[in-house]
Formats: sequence, C-alpha cells, structure tokens
Amino acid sequence: METKIKLGIDTGGTFTDFIIYLNGKIQIKKIPSSPDNPSLSIISGINKYLHSEYSPFIVHGTTVATNALLEKSGSKIALITTKGFEDILQIGRQTRQHLYSLKGETRIPLISRSNCFGLEERTSSAGEVKKKINIPELKGILNKIKQIPADAVAVSLINSYANSGNERVIKKQIRKEGILVSVSSDILPEYREYERTTVTAVNAYLLPIISLYLDNLEHKLKNSELRIMQSNEGHISPELAKKEPIRTALSGPAGGVVAAFRVAKSSGYKNIISFDMGGTSSDVSLVDNQIRRTNESFIGEFPIRIPMIDIHTVGAGGGSIAYIDRGGSLRVGPKSAGADPGPACYGNGRQPTVTDANLILGRLAPDFFLGGDMKIFPGKSRRAIQTLSDKIGKSIMETAAGVIKVANSNMEKAIRVISIERGFDPRNFALFSFGGAGGMHAAEIASNLNISKILVPKNAGVLSALGLLMADSIKDYSHSILKTTSELKPETLVKNFKILSSKALADMQKEGFIQKNINLFYYLDLRYLGQSYEISIPWQQSGSFVPSFHKAHQKLYSYHHLDQPVEVVNIRIKAAGIGSKIRLKKHKIRKSDPERAFLKKQPLFFSGKKYSASVYRRSHLSAGNKISGPALVVDYDSTTFLPPFHTLKVDSLLNLIMEKDR
Repeated sequence: METKIKLGIDTGGTFTDFIIYLNGKIQIKKIPSSPDNPSLSIISGINKYLHSEYSPFIVHGTTVATNALLEKSGSKIALITTKGFEDILQIGRQTRQHLYSLKGETRIPLISRSNCFGLEERTSSAGEVKKKINIPELKGILNKIKQIPADAVAVSLINSYANSGNERVIKKQIRKEGILVSVSSDILPEYREYERTTVTAVNAYLLPIISLYLDNLEHKLKNSELRIMQSNEGHISPELAKKEPIRTALSGPAGGVVAAFRVAKSSGYKNIISFDMGGTSSDVSLVDNQIRRTNESFIGEFPIRIPMIDIHTVGAGGGSIAYIDRGGSLRVGPKSAGADPGPACYGNGRQPTVTDANLILGRLAPDFFLGGDMKIFPGKSRRAIQTLSDKIGKSIMETAAGVIKVANSNMEKAIRVISIERGFDPRNFALFSFGGAGGMHAAEIASNLNISKILVPKNAGVLSALGLLMADSIKDYSHSILKTTSELKPETLVKNFKILSSKALADMQKEGFIQKNINLFYYLDLRYLGQSYEISIPWQQSGSFVPSFHKAHQKLYSYHHLDQPVEVVNIRIKAAGIGSKIRLKKHKIRKSDPERAFLKKQPLFFSGKKYSASVYRRSHLSAGNKISGPALVVDYDSTTFLPPFHTLKVDSLLNLIMEKDR
C-alpha cells in the first residue's frame, strides 16, 4: 500500500480540507465545500493542488451518510421480516428521549408500515431453522416491492443472529432481481431485534446514495487508490463502504479523534478530551490512554448499534447562527450559516454567527484569515450583531460576548456528557483543541471546566484530514452468546473466538494485508443477569475477565454485585490492518524570543475590558517559544486565542501548550 503521495480529504459543512503528504513533507489546503455535490470540491482541490502524473493514495472522510440521515434525504426502501413482526420499527422500544417533557414526541419511522412485509419463516433462538423460506411467497413480496418502487430492501428476520440461513436465501433472490439489499446478519449479527432491524434499515436507506456518490468519485479518481474512513477509527475499501455505508456515518469526526490520540501520545499526554470545533458543529471525545468506542449511539433520532468511536456532537460551530427566542433569550445554533452563505463577515450572509462575534471581540485577525487568501468584512459582522443587540438592549460588545458565552456553554455540556456522565473527572485530562474555530474557544471552556492544560496542535484546522492518514484499516466482528459464565465453558468461548478470528484474518488478507501486519483485539460484552445493558471488557485466553467487569461496573455506575451471576452477551473482535502512516517531526527545543513571529498589535475585548493583544504568525514560532496573553496566534487554517493571565509555550511537535497563570 506504499505510494509516494498520500492525501487525506475531509469534507466538512463549510470547508473541504486537504492534507498532502509528499516526500515526508506535509502541505495543507482548504477550499469551500460544495454541499449539493461534495465530490465537486474534492475534484477541484485535487486538480488545483496536484500534478496529473501523480497516482495518490487517498483516505476520504465523508459527511454524505450523516447528512442523508439528519436531513432524511435517503432512498425509498422496503423491509422484509418474519411474519408478525412487521410493526417492529413503528413500536421500537417504546422509550422516550426526553422522559420528563410534557410535550409528546413525534416519530417518523424510516419505512412506512405499508412497505414492511412479513414472510412465513422461523428460526429458533438456538439457531434451528423451524420453517424455511417459501420461494413463491418471497417472489410475490418482491413483485410488490418493485411496484412501490423501492430503491433498496432491508432484510431482518427474527433470531437470524443465531442462524443466517434464511436471510441468505432471501438475499440471493433479491440480488437476482437486481435490487440493492441490506441483510441484518451481515451488518449486525447480534440479538435485540429492534436495534438490529433499525441498523439494517438505515444501511439500506443509505445504500443507493452512497453507492452513487462513491461510483462517481471513483470514476473521477481513476488513477488513485481510494479508501473511505469509518466511524470506528479505521478505513475500508469503497467496495465495502458501498455495501455497508452505515459504517461511514461519523467518518470525518473519527479522523479527528485518531489524530488527537496519536499527536497527544507523541507529546506525552495519555489522557485527553478531544474538542473539534468546525464551521457547523463541535465534536468531543474522551481518550483514556486509548480511543474509547461505543456500541450504542444515535445519529439524529436513529439508534445506531455498531462499533464506533464514542463521539458526542452538538450544533455549535463557527457558523452557528445566534438569535433571540420567543422568550427573549439569546440562543446559538444548532442552525448554521454553513458554506453558503456563511457567516456575515464572509461577505454573503446577513445573520449573526459565532465567527462574527469572535471577529468583533478581536479574536480574529481579518488580514490573516486563511493566510490572507480570503477577504473578510468586519463591517458586515457589526451590522449582523447589531440586529441582536438592538433586540436585547445591550451594546455590540456585550452582545458578541454573550454569543460566545452561550456557544461555550453548549460545548461544555457536550464535554460533561463524555466525561462526568461516563465516570471521568475532566480535571484529570488535557483539552486537545482543533478544528478551524476550536482555538478561539478552548481556553475559556477549559477554565470553566477546571481543566489545567490545553493543547492546540500544528495544522489544527485540518487535523481531521491529517488523522485520515494516521488511521489503520479496521473491521469489526461480533457474535451473540447469551450465557452466564457458569453455563459457558471456557473451551466453547475459545472456539467461538477462533471462528470469528479466522473470518477476520481472511477478510483483512483480501484487503491486501499480510498476517504479520494484522492485529486482532478481543472483547466480551458482559452484564449482570437480568440487566438491559452491557459493558465491553478486553478478553485474554488466560486469566479471568469477571473481576475486570466488576471493576468497570463500579467505575461506571458506582456499584457492583460480586455475588450476582455475570452473563456473556456478545463476543467481539477488532481487526486492524497496519499500514504506513505519517510520521510526526520533532524539533529541538531552544530558548528563543518569539519576536520573529510578531505581526502587529490589535484591540481585543475580554470579560468586559479592552486589551491590546499581540498577534503572532504561527508558522514562524519555534519549539521553546513562550507567549503571555492576551495574544492571538494566527495560522493558515485556524486562530488560537490566548486570554489575559494565560501563558503559551511551543513544544517539540510545535503544539501550542496553554495554561492559566497561577
């Protein structure tokens, strides 16, 4: 998989980011995204920044699947399930997302009830096929599906996790009809019928749109080796992404967490909270000496039960629109100005955004936005914020500060979700801030959460694209067991893991990896008998895993039951194909004055006071440089705000390490 040139391409809501790695050197580029057709920006950027003779290795982080789910712009699909279970998507778990809300929740299933079809078939929970598929009955259903007409079909039969025989028969017949199909035993061979059916339906919903997008992209990138980033911290081939597009749902944010983990580890920080603030949203994730993953997540209103990085997203970005609600309160987001028209200061928008507030407060240097390549209009920001200040009777500066405070509060809540609500104290972590807007908010957010150190990495504005080139090829495998530890013989557990590992090794070898470059990681999903949720614990053939489960349960829920039977719900394997990655260059730390990086002084407003802030060009800072706030550090892709009473130093990887003065 070695090539001379590598590209990480991350498509965001506002910009498409490019990392170009050639002959050991990194170049970064940003161009405005084309939301209606993301491939246009990708092709435009490649044509602009690469010579035609190159045949690059490309890892692409895409938001196509995420946007299709959030906007409900996927395809028309049908469901085939076991007769009597046609209402499974409508019934769901009968749970409420907002338990104490007095307002009823409106749910719109992904598939209308009229497009859900039942087959006379049955497989027992033990995996015994009690009733086989009746082919004439199946053909009759397929004729009805073709009359809808459905673009894809989801197939999820009861107990197919225990035996997928009947699903394979249906899958074969549907493919004969030339219809795209998503089968639950391929996507999620685990018990819990509703979650398995939902994931399968969502995958079918995305099949046509992702297949069309990737076919179009591959056609335009004929001389390239293309890989697609997944939500689980690894990339896969376009062929697999077309079959299982649900795995790309958090593609771009996953790249950011991978980069944060690797850069922080190289800098000597094992425990970090990654904070990625872009133009449309902010993504946060906790790294506790390893990237934390979850098997239970939501995208929009859809439960997505597949392994993915534990990322929490809120609609708070540089382009988030500020407004006054019906009660007269100041609100920020989740609606965003996006790439078009963008914040008012970009020249085309009129609505006030977080970026406009930062500009008014002096936290942006307008002459150096995108390295000076993009013209900024401060007057338009003032007019946009003025519309808010007139409504609430505050000055422009007070209103802009209020916008920042509300946006910060939204992001702090997100960090509490992945730290305090998971049993972690944020004070024991460093805040790893990146994204185009992250550096302008990190210091205040860290201060409010009592986090003592902030890391702002080199190339912060395009770090997610960099992470794409730091990722391995990863695939996940699972199998349901549903037996207590007293019922489950150790040799049976080993046998099941061997079956999964054989499949994992075979699949990774098909991807082009030799066995010595394939690492397998083994996990168990455990719970106390009678519980509804599980905890994943690493498994080793030697040693007991039950004490580890008790310890993890105590940490997460603040209690454990040593005498309660422990049930093995699922076994899991994460297979990682290790390839060559970008190497981070370390610089010798020297005591030197940052004067060569100094650009100018500009007014800056903080906590109701006006300051004169020094502005530094980041590309001219050296390892060992120290700066005292208030200051701005401007780069091509991002700006870092160092408040008063804060100090910044540059480490050997050219990260900016910020701390509050004691």
